Amino acid sequence: MAVTGLDITTRETVLAGRAFGPAGAYEKIAGIIHFAVDPGHGLHRAITDLALAQRRPDGRVEFWADFYLLQPADPARSNRRVLLDIPNRGRKVALGTFNSAVRVPDPSAPEDFGNGFLMRHGWTVAWCGWQPDVPRQDGLMALGAPVAKGATGRLRCEWRPNARVDVLPLADRYHIPHPAADLYDPEAALTVREHAGAPAVAVPRSVWRFRRREGWSFVPDPSHIHLAGGFEPGKIYDLVYRSQDPPVVGLGLLAVRDTAAFLRGGLAQDGNPCAGRIERAYGFGVSQSGRFLRHFLYLGLNEDEAGRQVFDAVIPHVAGARRGEFNMRFGQPSLNAKESVGSLFPFTDDDQADPVTGQRDSLLGRLRERRTTPRIFSINTSAEYWRGDASLIHTDVEGHADVAPPADARIYLFAGTQHNPGALPPPAADPNTGGRGCHPFNVVDYAPLLRAALVNLDRWTTDGVEPPASVFPRLADRTAAAAESISAVFGAIPETRFPDRIERPMRLDFGASFEQGIVSELPPKVGAPFATFVSAVDADGNEVAGIRPVELLAPLGTFTGWNPRHPSQGAPGDLMSMMGSTLPFARTAAERAASCDPRPSIAERYPSRADYLGCVREAAEALVAARHALAEDVEAMVERAAQQWDLFHHGLTSNPA
Repeated sequence: MAVTGLDITTRETVLAGRAFGPAGAYEKIAGIIHFAVDPGHGLHRAITDLALAQRRPDGRVEFWADFYLLQPADPARSNRRVLLDIPNRGRKVALGTFNSAVRVPDPSAPEDFGNGFLMRHGWTVAWCGWQPDVPRQDGLMALGAPVAKGATGRLRCEWRPNARVDVLPLADRYHIPHPAADLYDPEAALTVREHAGAPAVAVPRSVWRFRRREGWSFVPDPSHIHLAGGFEPGKIYDLVYRSQDPPVVGLGLLAVRDTAAFLRGGLAQDGNPCAGRIERAYGFGVSQSGRFLRHFLYLGLNEDEAGRQVFDAVIPHVAGARRGEFNMRFGQPSLNAKESVGSLFPFTDDDQADPVTGQRDSLLGRLRERRTTPRIFSINTSAEYWRGDASLIHTDVEGHADVAPPADARIYLFAGTQHNPGALPPPAADPNTGGRGCHPFNVVDYAPLLRAALVNLDRWTTDGVEPPASVFPRLADRTAAAAESISAVFGAIPETRFPDRIERPMRLDFGASFEQGIVSELPPKVGAPFATFVSAVDADGNEVAGIRPVELLAPLGTFTGWNPRHPSQGAPGDLMSMMGSTLPFARTAAERAASCDPRPSIAERYPSRADYLGCVREAAEALVAARHALAEDVEAMVERAAQQWDLFHHGLTSNPA
């Protein structure tokens, strides 16, 4: 087995032994997990630059990852399933999504476990670091990977600041940069675009340098860039430069694979804290880590070195149709740029042809050949459709026909939702980026739908109970529509700004060596766009396709997966990344008439608060009957709806300051 040891630094009972229902008390285990893999193994030949990594005497390549585990203290109370939560930029996410908990690096307080869903159901939840560019600080989970000594090449950084700054790191947010090989490289190039889709304009080399601030002065620094006069909010900056000796990024894929294999099949004498406890292993990834899972599937890595299948099922959540820089020289796993390798064909699970390029490929082809395909739930929100790519997982690239998912997969749209579950009240700015929108952010909480999806996936995998059919926008029944085609609906809603521009993935050419994970063409050659769609909407502007949560079944407003950038942060015609909108109905018929809102008011729909909550309860119970929600969540959905009623009646500003 590729796992050579687990160094445990912490092992303790959580919450002083407080019981989580029938699953009882939980323990947490933290430490470092160690690996050694054979570069000559057939599966490992797909890992870019693995052959350049230093080897130990037996020819294997060593690396390590941060490790964290929560499991029932009493093995007899476990449900015998492990959920491996792929960290997002080093952060644990499963407790935040399934348990509706506060996201913290080391869950230790009651609120850190939220409603306790995963624990009450007896899940073992595990995490391992997989990104070599994540710093080991603030509880983030990292990967210790060897470098590809002697490798050189170019890479591209992209920034879109929300405030004026004059120094930026050569990385996404807090990540460890690939340093410039030459501070004075004459071929390094910085460009700027006014907005999405605008032409790139070269920034003169004389006004920017590889340097950072130190007090009131600047010092040369290969990991930062300084622009005289500052980077302007809303503009898109791209830097292409040369670096050397990159870490072998693709080892993160093997760290995830081998951690899951170890927890599932490793022996107690090998240090496995789950030995004899686990029958099923599931992979879960959100956003960036959901794209990671799609890349994992594409490379056919769902088996260990001995040929045993690792994951029985996976949930790539809010990943859209994208993958990422998870296995390439100078890969930046957190890069979210549209013109990146994450936007490349193929998109559908089964075989598909691109008549423009002549390519033919599929996401699951390698897994099919090796008979290691897991059950897959691909779940997206409206935001991934409005981002411009999610529909590609279920349409052909020309936009002519629907493509049905295979029998061992399901595709679900959570209608009227944004990338992350909405909060009440909505924050004034995106907590991750500080970005602000023209409208209040989307308040729909899709966590109840996600919990039901996990239960459905487990019953399918374990007991053979077929889950609900796929639900997504379809061309055949006209529930799929071009984004631009629904602008008139929103143009009639008072104080609503429809986006000026809709982006779509383009065909990209990164050069002849890209099949080996090496980019030679930067920026890439850009070809024709792919045809993509969003859900059609009803007269209120709410989406008609997908699983409709109670907020859409008994609405108090219009809920979208898009929100234009706030004018104060530049490029207001562009969409924010990941955030949606809440567009409340008028409270009374008089308010509606005064604002010329075509949507019936709240008072015209519901005679009283009690009537509204009755409609919400009926909607929640209908979701339970359809197996898109759990009976245990009905009261919580009704309670949250009551909070929403009160918030909307006190007034939810449509133009946050």
